[in-house]
Amino acid sequence: MKTAELDKWFSSLLDPARFEAADPSRNGLQVDNDGADIMRVAFAVDACAQTIEKAAALGAGLLFVHHGLFWKEPLMVTGSHYKRIKLLMQSNMALYASHLPLDAHAECGNNAGLAARLQLENIQPFARYRGMEIGYYGSLSVPVSLDALCATLFPDGHTPRNLLPFGPKHISSVGIVSGGAADEVHQAIDLGLDLYITGELTHEIYHPALENSISVIACGHYYSETVGPRLVAARLAKETGMDTVFIDAPTGL
Repeated sequence: MKTAELDKWFSSLLDPARFEAADPSRNGLQVDNDGADIMRVAFAVDACAQTIEKAAALGAGLLFVHHGLFWKEPLMVTGSHYKRIKLLMQSNMALYASHLPLDAHAECGNNAGLAARLQLENIQPFARYRGMEIGYYGSLSVPVSLDALCATLFPDGHTPRNLLPFGPKHISSVGIVSGGAADEVHQAIDLGLDLYITGELTHEIYHPALENSISVIACGHYYSETVGPRLVAARLAKETGMDTVFIDAPTGL
């Protein structure tokens, strides 16, 4: 496939235009190639030197990421920003970025993917951010302990970056917003949820969570946003036959 074809496929799935007013990321095809056919697409969380180099070594012609190179404010092409672009150019590799569209997607998104992992029911959009609802909340058919829920949430043995066990002994309702969305716990509190899941926490939400008897799981910013890229990779492979690979480059944060 050509970059134009992949750009069209990704944009048709993720609808980046719907998020233009809310998202500081320049979603879409951020770097093109010279027109060469793309035989393999690599997927990763971050567009960094590490993932670009790994994608090149694996023969990828396009790298799809959650965190791209271009945001609201233009960056001078110097320092590490220059190095990343140079690596892409030297490898003739295109770059596609999807930030909020990938968080919010109802099937392949980071948040929907975590909700599916927990087998949440009665799922509803949740967590308004700059006018867009980017997360999901739902209920469990059978209430479970926090430990049992964590075992389902982290099937690979990963452990939460932080855990505030302030909610009920058994969890019935869960809200999810991946990444750096600690403040959205207040919207979970307003809904009366038992548990809020996000990527990372801030000091400021500790006492509100404690005082409102809601548990909070911080998966780790990076870990919480590996879900969407993997799901998009699987869908691309299924629908187009494209060879795909996920590049894991954890930060521990």
